[in-house]
Amino acid sequence: MPSFDIVSEVNQVEVNNAVDQANKEVSTRFDFKGSDARVEYKEKDKALTLHADDDFKLGQVADILTGKLTKRGVDIRSLKYGDVEKVSGNKVKRVVTVRTGVDQELAKKIVRLIKDSKLKVQGSIQGDAVRVSGPKRDELQNAIALVKKSITDFPLQYQNFRD
Repeated sequence: MPSFDIVSEVNQVEVNNAVDQANKEVSTRFDFKGSDARVEYKEKDKALTLHADDDFKLGQVADILTGKLTKRGVDIRSLKYGDVEKVSGNKVKRVVTVRTGVDQELAKKIVRLIKDSKLKVQGSIQGDAVRVSGPKRDELQNAIALVKKSITDFPLQYQNFRD
């Protein structure tokens, strides 16, 4: 039976390269001279930590990082910004998590969307992915178009298309 998987993945190597480029630009920019502005990336936690001297510079660091991520082909919709935290003195930091995998809420929403569409396909949750299967390839392509049109706030990829 033909099927495909709906997943959400981020290329960790590209995120690492974008962080390196952002740090290099921050270290060479004139308006950051003498400041403690930087971006740290913990790959196992999939968390970026933005450090700066004040809120304005923190916003500038975030803008630089999103620009570098976009140029590297990383979808910035997969970033989830945390709250701004005060560190010692005037310094601030912000944790940004890189979301990967389709979480349970979104997976249930996708399966319900597919069921309510009256297409002759079935959706099932497989860990952090959603598998959609059906008797005809055209129905699967219609399901892909439906999900692309409906879910716009989270980056999804459609992989493992089998006949």
